[in-house]
This record gives sequence, structure tokens and C-alpha cells, in this order.
Amino acid sequence: MNKQHYNLLLADDDEDDCAFFKEALDELSLPVSLVVVNDGVQLMDYLAANSFKNLPDILFLDLNMPRKNGHECLKEIKEIEELHTLPIIIFSTSLDTEIVDLMYKKGATYYIRKPGEFSKLKKVIGNALDVVSENKLKQPVREHFVLQP
Repeated sequence: MNKQHYNLLLADDDEDDCAFFKEALDELSLPVSLVVVNDGVQLMDYLAANSFKNLPDILFLDLNMPRKNGHECLKEIKEIEELHTLPIIIFSTSLDTEIVDLMYKKGATYYIRKPGEFSKLKKVIGNALDVVSENKLKQPVREHFVLQP
């Protein structure tokens, strides 16, 4: 990774997924800090409160959340000028091609299907941080949009 420290934001309502994500980051021993929000309303409130002073370097966004889902959040984020360049990695259990294509068209930076195995989760998070760093936070061509462990 080219950056010394990454500030990550995870928007996910599943407590187990959040715990595994935190544990994977801990085991990777990467220079990161993590903030977790549990629904789309909390996410948008957090971004509004921090958009000018402490914007996260990367947002990992679950699609199926209560109160406001990931689809709605992505759309809103892309409409706010201060947030337009925020790298967003969709982090979902689904790998439905139509949803992946839609997220690509709506401007997500990458898409990760949540792996069932902890070792694969660690690997895909590490890969995500590396590839986002290498690509200078730009959306890749469609063939490279889905990150695999």
C-alpha cells in the first residue's frame, strides 16, 4: 500500500460480518482505523458530519441494510459533490450479475462478494486495499470490477 494509514468506513447491519471484518483487519496488521455504522441512515449522517474534515479513505458498503439500503446510499453519495470521489467498495453476500452491473453503472469503485471463509475474507480485504491504492481510487474496467480472494 502506498499510503501510511487508511481510514476505513464499514456500513453493514450484520454484527457477525462486522466482527469478522474487524478481526481480518487486525490479523492483517495493516495501518488502518475502522469506523462501523449499522444502517444507511447512520452512514449518511456520519458522512454529512465528517465530509469536510475526516472523510474515510474507503467505504465498504453492504447493499441490504435497514432504514436505507446500499443502493440508496450509493445514489445519494454520488449526488453530493464533496462525496463524489469517495471510493466505494460494495460488500455484499450477493453476486447477482444484474446487481453487479447496476453497481458498476452507478459508480461503485469495486464489488466484493462476502466470502464464507475467514482466510478468504482476510485475503480479499488486503487485495482491496492494495488495488484501490494502486489504481489511485479510480473505477476499473468492468472485467476487473469484482474483487476475488
